[in-house]
Amino acid sequence: MSENQEIEAKYLLTSELYQQLLHAFPSKQSFSQANYYYDTPDFNLRAHFCGLRIRTFKDHAEETMKVPDPAKLQNKFHEVMEINDKLALQTAKDLVKEHKLLLTGQVGAYLKHHFADSIAGLQQFSWSKTQRCLVNGPSNCELTLDETQYPDGWVDFELEIENHNPQTIQRVSELLQQQFNFHPGQNECNQNKVDRATQHRLSI
Repeated sequence: MSENQEIEAKYLLTSELYQQLLHAFPSKQSFSQANYYYDTPDFNLRAHFCGLRIRTFKDHAEETMKVPDPAKLQNKFHEVMEINDKLALQTAKDLVKEHKLLLTGQVGAYLKHHFADSIAGLQQFSWSKTQRCLVNGPSNCELTLDETQYPDGWVDFELEIENHNPQTIQRVSELLQQQFNFHPGQNECNQNKVDRATQHRLSI
């Protein structure tokens, strides 16, 4: 189990800008991941700014919940607490196939404490599959570049700048916007994948 504070700027990109950023900085790591999202039929978790998922990688998996940070450092960027419980990969695959959750760790404990009446109604409602590239950006700040596909075939491109120091995020964002001449509007900023997976889901 792990619990960590997550502060990040999130920008939706054109495919052309995504490729420019991808090739402009030294690559650190590249991998694939899939997220399978769960909520109640009336999206009670989402209404409380929470997101619940099973996340799978090539050789491991985790059950993850993102929840509001009770001690936020700032209000400009996306900020949450992320709770992660490790899962064996085959266990995760079986749960996803059956549209179930394990909920025996800290994620389950959080749900039982805050959403006891909602647990029985939790169901898988969408997914996203991402090719993630980590690159070394300005000021030695790690940048995350995602190419993500959703159930209806929609594909989008995203830049995430995550750092515990909001001033670093602000400075790197400004440098990138100047260097690559992009000016993200409100609809391109801080849009999370759960919302996009909801928008681009199919009946399952």
